[in-house]
Amino acid sequence: MNTLLQRAKEQEKTFIEYRRQFHRHPEPGWEEFETSATVMRHLDSLGIPYTRIGTTAVVGLIEGGKPGDRCIGIRADMDCLPIMEQTGVEYQSQIPNRMHACGHDGHTAILMGVATLLSEIKDQIPGKVKLFFQPAEEGPGGAKIMIEQGAMENPKVDAVIALHIGTVDLPIGKIAMMPGPSSGGTQGLKIVINGRGGHGAHPHKSVDAIMAAAHVVTALQSIASREVDPLDSIVITIGTIQGGYRGNVIADRVEMTGTIRTLEPNVRNAVPGQIERIVAGVCEAMRCTYEIEIPEGIPSVVNDPAMVALAFDSCVNVLGKENVFIKKRPSMGGEDFCYFASAAPGVMLALGAENAAKNCNVPGHHPNITLTKMPLPLVWLP
Repeated sequence: MNTLLQRAKEQEKTFIEYRRQFHRHPEPGWEEFETSATVMRHLDSLGIPYTRIGTTAVVGLIEGGKPGDRCIGIRADMDCLPIMEQTGVEYQSQIPNRMHACGHDGHTAILMGVATLLSEIKDQIPGKVKLFFQPAEEGPGGAKIMIEQGAMENPKVDAVIALHIGTVDLPIGKIAMMPGPSSGGTQGLKIVINGRGGHGAHPHKSVDAIMAAAHVVTALQSIASREVDPLDSIVITIGTIQGGYRGNVIADRVEMTGTIRTLEPNVRNAVPGQIERIVAGVCEAMRCTYEIEIPEGIPSVVNDPAMVALAFDSCVNVLGKENVFIKKRPSMGGEDFCYFASAAPGVMLALGAENAAKNCNVPGHHPNITLTKMPLPLVWLP
């Protein structure tokens, strides 16, 4: 393993530059054309065969030189977010309203580095390794589509692993993981409330959709406080409200969108009915009608306990016990690695990147998020 660490250190500058290249040219889900082309050129240079799925997914295959019929998959996501970057770093996004604000540029560069290291020792590997370069983690449905189109077959994948960079709550250079649910299941939410418009000076002649919407936003929070076990987790956030024309006009329509986050299947399954009951009740009381859409969304990532134990011991062997932790709490952030971890025993690791001294301590999906060089020779994150 020390040889691997030394080789990683020797390759550091190469993969820092790859990460910066991806950061300069962020691409959204299923449009990661330049990113996937760079990945394929890298795999070609290593002699690693690969297949393509859809427009941009890439699946590499390393065949070990020792006897063994088991296969492990390693996944990295490649897509960006529709955010205008404000970091001011020299390798800042060159494309307006696109930014790698969730670490996917780092994930991709790391897996390219892993491909390099594993290709150099493939004669020592008993079995096979699949490299999943995944599009559209932020949506729409990159992992699920890859699996539906055979990414976990030929050869069949027996276990999967992934990591996610975090700049909050986990100091730089630390690794954390936990068995069981480790991320929130996510569902979208759209509510339309229809009233009857009119003059702001004559509200009694109208049906105010904005007032009804305000009551709905407040009432929805009673699901978490009064309908769900306090020891379970749920978040219902209304993120946008659109309605009205001007200050002296009573709105005839309001559209709200939001997100639902849960951990337990029973809580997730109950939420749509709870939301509709509350919206229906408020709208009846306020003389409005309503429409609700709650897409299926994605479930929680559920880490396999045996895979967590294996990953924990492996990380301790490489990084030392002082740098590896078992998390006590899951994150309510969504992650479509859940589909890989449902198809085979899996584990998602959290890679700490919090570094307040370098202003690397804002949360993901923030226009000022940035990364600093990691003190781990196994990864390259400038």
